[in-house]
This record gives sequence, structure tokens and C-alpha cells, in this order.
Amino acid sequence: MKAVLCLKYGTPEVLSLQQVPKPSHKENEILIKIHATTVTTGDVRVRGFNSPLLYWLPMRLILGIRKPRKPILGVELAGVVEEVGQRVTRFKKGDDVYAMTGMRFGAHAEYICLPEDGIVTHKPQNVTFEEAAAIPFGGTTALHFLRKGKIQSGQKVLIYGASGAVGTAAVQLAKFFDTEVTAVCGSTNLELVKSLGADHVVDYTREDFTNSDKKYDIIFDAVGKTSTSKSQNALTANGKFVTVDGQGIAKERTEDLEFLKKRIESGQMIPVIDRYYKLDQISEAHEYVETGRKKGNVVIRVV
Repeated sequence: MKAVLCLKYGTPEVLSLQQVPKPSHKENEILIKIHATTVTTGDVRVRGFNSPLLYWLPMRLILGIRKPRKPILGVELAGVVEEVGQRVTRFKKGDDVYAMTGMRFGAHAEYICLPEDGIVTHKPQNVTFEEAAAIPFGGTTALHFLRKGKIQSGQKVLIYGASGAVGTAAVQLAKFFDTEVTAVCGSTNLELVKSLGADHVVDYTREDFTNSDKKYDIIFDAVGKTSTSKSQNALTANGKFVTVDGQGIAKERTEDLEFLKKRIESGQMIPVIDRYYKLDQISEAHEYVETGRKKGNVVIRVV
């Protein structure tokens, strides 16, 4: 099969499309023919090994000392079940699925084997494979941190970095939880976050939300570019600040994919896609994601 390999840390040029052996599924696994995947900020950080100094050594031990231990990157995908192991009961050949691979990576390829009890479930019926692939990473991360902030109906929630993969999901999920949402992003993305349901928008290039008199019950930094100390004045007495910065990959659960599937199928949430690339254009996709200007997700068409 074709797969994109990252055989050393470095710039996007270290990525190469190569032929590798097609994986064989075990008794408890399903073999998925991948139709679409994405390039996330996490993929870019791993490829370039961009880690805070404090986490440098532990992250090298986890990811690989001299080069990535898992050379095929990619953490989310959508595709079709091609084969099932003898002990698999949840899926059958021909099922459309979407999945989150987490630290197992492996989605930047034509095929992948995942355990039946992994973070995989049936694809939302009303979206394409490309759209489905753009849901798991941003959706599960946003869900994790909003729950960590103990989100409740009627609260005032601020999403900092509201136009990225995590931010666009967070705006929509915060509205689903019946909160008043303020979205912070750049001027070019104000209309996008408004269209996703944000009640108020703040252009961070013109206004500092911490200088306002408005207080929030939750401030969620979806891009890791602000801090507790900077945000303290904008929190209510019992308000919570949560951030993706330094948190690693949020704990994923299959139930969360099921939850997101229901939101998508009921029209309460839509995946946001900025650009599409082919598998052999993945270096270009990394370059674009690295600019920090993407809106929502960058999708890779595998089929």
C-alpha cells in the first residue's frame, strides 16, 4: 500500500510517499481502507518535533529518540471496513467508519488495522468521508476540555482561537450545551465563527478580551496561545480556565465519537474544512498547517 513516511524529524520535506506492506488484521481487529484523513497541528508538531523545553525529554521518549517511532503519522480517518477478525462483532465488511488513532498514529496511508474496541465507530450518514475525517480530533479535544471546565447551561463561555479545528468544534458544542458563546479569532474569520453560532465575536488583532468588563464562567484556549494569568481578570469568581497547551492528546473515548455522530446527523454541528490535498501533496498540507492560518481542518483525500 501507499503510505506517507516520516523517517526523521524536520521540515515538511522529510515526508515521503512510499510503498509499504499492507497491514494484516488480528482476530480482534478490523482492516480499514482509508478514504480520507487530515493533517492536524499535532501531526505538524510531531514531524518537526516542536515541544516545550519542559516536555522535550519525555516527548522524545514517547515519540522516538532519533526519529518518530511510528513513521506513519495521522490521527483521524474515515473509510470502509475491508476485512474483520474472527472475534469482531461490532463491524462487518463494507461498513463506513470513522476513527481516531491517537498515539498509535498510522492514518496517512491507504489501509490501517484498528482493534474493534478502539476509538472507531460507524460514520455519520449525512456527511462525506472527507467531512467525517475532519470530526474526531477537533471534536473529541473540544469535548474533553469543555467537560473539564464543567460546562453547564446558561454559562458564559469564551473560546480563544475559535477558527481552528478544535475552536470551530468548541463553538458549536458550547452552543449545544446552551451557553452564551464569545469567539476570539482574527478579522478574516469573524464571519465563519458567527455562522457556527457564536453570540459575540472578538477580533484579537484589534481588541484584548481581558480588557473588557465582561466575565466568563469558562475560558477555553483552543490554540495554546494565552494563559491563566492573562485571563484571570476575565473569569467569574468560580470561573475555570482550560487550555490545550502542554496537555498532550486529550483522552479519547468511543462514546465521544458516538456523541459527535449524533450532533452531526441532527444538524447541530458541521465539520469545517479549509483545504483539500491528495496523499502525494502531504508536504504542502504540512506547510499550510504550519502557517497557523488554517480555518477548521485540512483534509487529505486518500481515495
